[in-house]
Amino acid sequence: MLRQVAEGVLVHQSEFVRSNAVVVRGRAGVLLIDPGVTGSEIDCLADDLSDLGQPVVAGFSTHPDWDHLLWHARLGEAPRYGTARCAAAVRDQLSDADAKARIAEHLLETEIAGRVPLDLLGLITGLPAEVTRIPWDGPEVRILEHQAHAPGHAALLIGEHGVLVAGDMLSDVLIPMLDWDGADPIEDYLAALRLLEGVAGDVDAVVPGHGSVGGAGEVQARIDRDRAYVLALRDGRAPADPRIGPSAEPGWEWVGDVHEGQLRSLVRRSGRDGTPR
Repeated sequence: MLRQVAEGVLVHQSEFVRSNAVVVRGRAGVLLIDPGVTGSEIDCLADDLSDLGQPVVAGFSTHPDWDHLLWHARLGEAPRYGTARCAAAVRDQLSDADAKARIAEHLLETEIAGRVPLDLLGLITGLPAEVTRIPWDGPEVRILEHQAHAPGHAALLIGEHGVLVAGDMLSDVLIPMLDWDGADPIEDYLAALRLLEGVAGDVDAVVPGHGSVGGAGEVQARIDRDRAYVLALRDGRAPADPRIGPSAEPGWEWVGDVHEGQLRSLVRRSGRDGTPR
């Protein structure tokens, strides 16, 4: 079910890791950001849009993770965009015939196995680097591209409505997940947080890719929490982060395993023994 988070901006949340699809109302239809995740949930989203009398006139994928590249025939044939780097990463991922089969195999480890529509996965057009706003007939949506989490990752600022769509950042349940294939994963993430901090004062609501929508008072707090985690990771300190350890929300204890995996990735890159201080 769609829930309004600001004037003209609605969110549909999936049961799968609380994935958020974002709808922005325009003059002739809606911009749909990161729709997902199961077929029945996308059907529900399509029904809600039909009830609103709002066709999809544009789509956007914030980054090249499979759960942000989904689509369904019921959503129509609107142009689907991403940053140029995101689109290039998607092309690389889907360049062989077995790519979708590998994703389907990965999903066998989850409760949504066999329920995710993959036919239209990743059919996005990369926007040139000089294009800093989504081309559509609706409120200005500014693209804030950075290299945290994934190649060509983008947050979107809907300035007219005071909403920041953060992609896989600024979550209340997920820790920062770094792109360990990047040239400098730590600094890339810190630079992205500085970029988002630069617009935080204009934001009344932040929508993470996964987790709860945050109000105006939470935006800076989420930036500060994510920065503290990344700095602790960089310095080899045990992070005092409520998203991992005994304070983790029930059902999200696995985020601690993500943290342990990032420690191992840091060790491989740095050669340190990785023991938290």
